[in-house]
Amino acid sequence: MNFPARQKKLREHLSTARYDALLVSHLPNIRYLCGFTGSAGLLLIEESGSVFFTDVRYDTQAHEEVKGAKVAITRKSPLTGVAEFLGKRRKRARKWSIATESEHLTVAEKKRLSQQSPSGVAFKDSAPVVERARMVKDADEMNHIREAVRLGARLFDRAVEVIRSSKNGGRKKSLREVEVAAEMELMARRSGAEAMSFPTIIASGARAALPHGRASEQTLTPDAFVVCDFGVILAGYCSDQTRSVWVGSAPGPAGSSADPFDARKVYEAVRDAQQAAIEAVRPGVAGGEVDAAARKVLRKAGLGRYFTHSTGHGVGLEIHEIPRVADGQTEILEPGMVITIEPGVYFPGKWGVRIEDMVVVTSTGCEVLTPTSKDFLAV
Repeated sequence: MNFPARQKKLREHLSTARYDALLVSHLPNIRYLCGFTGSAGLLLIEESGSVFFTDVRYDTQAHEEVKGAKVAITRKSPLTGVAEFLGKRRKRARKWSIATESEHLTVAEKKRLSQQSPSGVAFKDSAPVVERARMVKDADEMNHIREAVRLGARLFDRAVEVIRSSKNGGRKKSLREVEVAAEMELMARRSGAEAMSFPTIIASGARAALPHGRASEQTLTPDAFVVCDFGVILAGYCSDQTRSVWVGSAPGPAGSSADPFDARKVYEAVRDAQQAAIEAVRPGVAGGEVDAAARKVLRKAGLGRYFTHSTGHGVGLEIHEIPRVADGQTEILEPGMVITIEPGVYFPGKWGVRIEDMVVVTSTGCEVLTPTSKDFLAV
């Protein structure tokens, strides 16, 4: 990772925005800019250089990890360390204007910083400049993301294996959602994952109609979908994938049943909507246009009102990043952006279906990173 180059870009922003410095407080942004992976720190970026502040717990770690910035260890809080540093610098500066991350520095923290800092230092809310820089991934980031996606795909294979193994002599043993999730998470850890990207979602039957139905003590419901939504973190970078599996005997071909909840018909409509959205991804297109492509297909299938969330989001050091892929979003896609495409439909009290892949925007369209098949699967 070229941390000095990332900081250099922010210094160029400082000169155009007329700030003397930027105080970075959001830990994922700090990791992006200088490599620190601990839980406490602040990064002060000036045109003349950068200083990273942390406490004595991270003395060794900070000196090993931080690149492109001096390391300042304080026996107090990093916030106090910054204020004391500014007090010393104030003697050589008539007036300072420091940008802060308004979406991450709390009101209480900003107040305390202002009270501890010398007069003449003004702290001003800044736009999310680091998050915007993080939208476009470089080659190193893409390598980490690809590895995380590949591991995630293997976890889905493990989930299917666990569900199948619950069959015993043709009879299905009770299998709880948490048991499936546990097997996936165990494999993730054994394969080197730092953590899961988010609490694993294994939602069966009526719980599959909950878009964020975390794994529970409920047993898998027969003759219904189970939504499997999961991801891992490798080298700090997240993956995100969803597949919906039918538990029980495979239903007939799409349209062969008079049931308004025709499983194959609904599944194929969601898959077609996802494919339409993927085909809409290319440079120069707004996130809202990609969302509209998925919704158009589901409306045509009579399922539009059952699609209740956005089509996707950015992924990187955090599981939810900009750009958003949602109705009305005007952010223009650029090569190097990594987003999810995840339409779904949900029938309360019945079941739901969601299919999700990660894609990277290329110069001509996009590349689907998720390798897992999207064919209808009955287990």
